[in-house]
Amino acid sequence: MKGTIRYSFFVWLLLVSGTLLAQRPAIRLPGGLPTGGFPRSGNTGNRSSGDSSQREGVEHRDYSDDSLVVKVYRFNTVRPTTFDTSIRDYSLRFPIPATHYYLGNDGSATKSLLFVMPSTTGWDPGFHSHDVYKFKLENARFYNTPRPYTELGYMLATGTEQMIEVLHTQNVKPNWNVSFQYRLLTAPGIFRNQRNNHSNIQLGSWYQSTNRRYNNYFVFLQNSINAGESGGLRTDKDYLDDPTYARRFTIPTFLGGSPSLRGGAFNNSFVTGRRERENHFYLRQQYDFGRKDSLVTDSTVIPLFYPRVRFEHSFRFATYNYSYKDEPSSSSENAPDSTYYDSLYRIRLTPNDTLNPVDSVFIQDRWREISNDFSIYQFPDANNLQQFIKLGAELQLLKGYFAKGVKSYTNVIGHGEYRNRTRNQKWDINAFGRLYLAGLNFGDYHAYVSLQRLLSQQLGSLQLGFENINRSPSFIYNQQSSFYLDTAKNFSKENTLHFFGSYYLPKLDVQLRGDYYVVSNFLYLNGYRSLQQENALFNVLRVSGLKTFRIGRHWNLYSELYVQQKAGGAEVNLPLLYTRNQLAFEGRFFRNLNLSTGLEIRYNTPYKMDMYSPVLGQFFYQDSTTISNRPEIHAFLHMRVRTFKAFIRLENLNTANLNGGFAFDRHNLAAIGYPTPGMVFRFGIYWVFVN
Repeated sequence: MKGTIRYSFFVWLLLVSGTLLAQRPAIRLPGGLPTGGFPRSGNTGNRSSGDSSQREGVEHRDYSDDSLVVKVYRFNTVRPTTFDTSIRDYSLRFPIPATHYYLGNDGSATKSLLFVMPSTTGWDPGFHSHDVYKFKLENARFYNTPRPYTELGYMLATGTEQMIEVLHTQNVKPNWNVSFQYRLLTAPGIFRNQRNNHSNIQLGSWYQSTNRRYNNYFVFLQNSINAGESGGLRTDKDYLDDPTYARRFTIPTFLGGSPSLRGGAFNNSFVTGRRERENHFYLRQQYDFGRKDSLVTDSTVIPLFYPRVRFEHSFRFATYNYSYKDEPSSSSENAPDSTYYDSLYRIRLTPNDTLNPVDSVFIQDRWREISNDFSIYQFPDANNLQQFIKLGAELQLLKGYFAKGVKSYTNVIGHGEYRNRTRNQKWDINAFGRLYLAGLNFGDYHAYVSLQRLLSQQLGSLQLGFENINRSPSFIYNQQSSFYLDTAKNFSKENTLHFFGSYYLPKLDVQLRGDYYVVSNFLYLNGYRSLQQENALFNVLRVSGLKTFRIGRHWNLYSELYVQQKAGGAEVNLPLLYTRNQLAFEGRFFRNLNLSTGLEIRYNTPYKMDMYSPVLGQFFYQDSTTISNRPEIHAFLHMRVRTFKAFIRLENLNTANLNGGFAFDRHNLAAIGYPTPGMVFRFGIYWVFVN
């Protein structure tokens, strides 16, 4: 039934695309930071300026004009941006970042090649291997557009993989904007039981009163993750080099049953795998006290408002459901492997009942979260909303549902923030702190300071910063969790010191960055179920550089280089070097054709890559096998004609095998037992419509 609904939705989407195409006007989406737009209280510049078009809250536009500027605001930001119209980097459109590797199929678990520590404090359910596929509340966007704006995207790849994206936003009234965003990713997979089906929905609303004192933000988010788990290819023989298994879906895996269970592109059912369901309702209300003003033009009087004090209340209601299942199908061949679960997880299977004496595995954690946050802002300079002091307190109520029972928890949190972007735009200061005063995560804190200075237009900008994070272990390290399968252990809070700095030199088009981490009480998984903590201090240094080389009139080389090194005895394995390079032929041709085509090469030095625990959904440390992969080679042709974008890619050309015939079967490994696909053909289109 669900597959029929999604197929019908896809057909409807194509029909709507054709209808909108017939009435599509021209559109111009310039880059840069806009300075106009309705929904901000007051203005950000000098109110004595004679150019009213540069005032925030003031914009004159001819609605018969075909051009459009959509202002995009993110949570906790003051300065708006616009949509990214670039075409060179497809990874900005795709959920998996370029610095991540994944377990052989789009939609499967991912892990960064770069050293990253968790940046969140307080309560954390502990499941992050599929985070890149989720919409996140902190990334929610609000818009201001003089006309309804719609973007439709569709991607098709080898193995009937598909991705559908829809974004629509419009101003219902001049001071009220609503938005809708949807994404569906379905990937049956090249290997057995890798079927992934993820969907995301975001609804947004932003209302401002006509007197500009009151703001109301509402967000609804829903993430649905359905990820098949294969347990990796069986290792009793070299199946990848056996011509009998040229159809990769026939290679036996530790989990997942027979090849007959593959299913269709819109079928999200699977025998063995993970499900994650997250629902967020978020409401933020603000009321400002300050001074009213107005701008008088030849024909209108435009109200202005300059806040000095702001009161803010935020309410969140969220539910979380994380589960793993392995249940039998109609065929006894697909019964869960009791030896696998007993030897790796100490899960001993028992019959369900006398009528159905077949074993199954089902593990689940469910959560409910309610929080209320009250904050006060003070704006020292009424003409500069990008300078403020914020103090607040939050009460968080948590309720967990586990196999061992139901537990309730609370957290009392205090937080503060100071931001200042000077009016000459040469200094940026951002400092905030968050401290857990009582409750489940008492003693957790996060302190952050960043200072950025624009040296000059020729010398570029410099940023220096520091943060200290003291966090409780994720809840999967708590014996109350249904996913706690280890022997009884106690864990201390994890502490991270992070020093960072970056320098951008526009004259040479180069960006340099350094990150230095000092970590104590490091938490990690050492085996399929063994939870560990490294008490000894260790540190990691990473330096990186991004550089654009202009090597011809239309030829550019975009290079990224990351070098990282660990010092200390912690059980952490990292590649010494990771690099990504794009050689592209680019330019604007035939008046409206923007083209970028060429080769992309990614490479990381050999290292002992982490293994993966399918039941816990976590990567874990291993120190026995070094994985040395070929450099990844992708050919691409990206284009944009006015509001239409197309992406054509041939990925994993490095898997070509010229020995004894031509085939793309020299697979790289993402982890032991998890090969990446052979050559993948990917085609995607994105089309913008303005009504």
